[in-house]
Amino acid sequence: MIGFFTQNQWLFFLIAVWVLPWKGWALWRAAKREEKKWFIALLVLNTLAILEILYIFAFSKKKTATPESPSQ
Repeated sequence: MIGFFTQNQWLFFLIAVWVLPWKGWALWRAAKREEKKWFIALLVLNTLAILEILYIFAFSKKKTATPESPSQ
């Protein structure tokens, strides 16, 4: 197993280059929205950026304001 890690260091570099920007963006967004539970989950769990991408594009969508009906 150790031989695999030493022979494929480039694979770990590519994974880090893929994961770090997604994790940074998701953590920044969760902090900005003051979502502490999401921030902790994104910080602790390593899902190769799958959870981060889902959070950014699905779970943290801005809520659209519903227009208020005029008072009569």
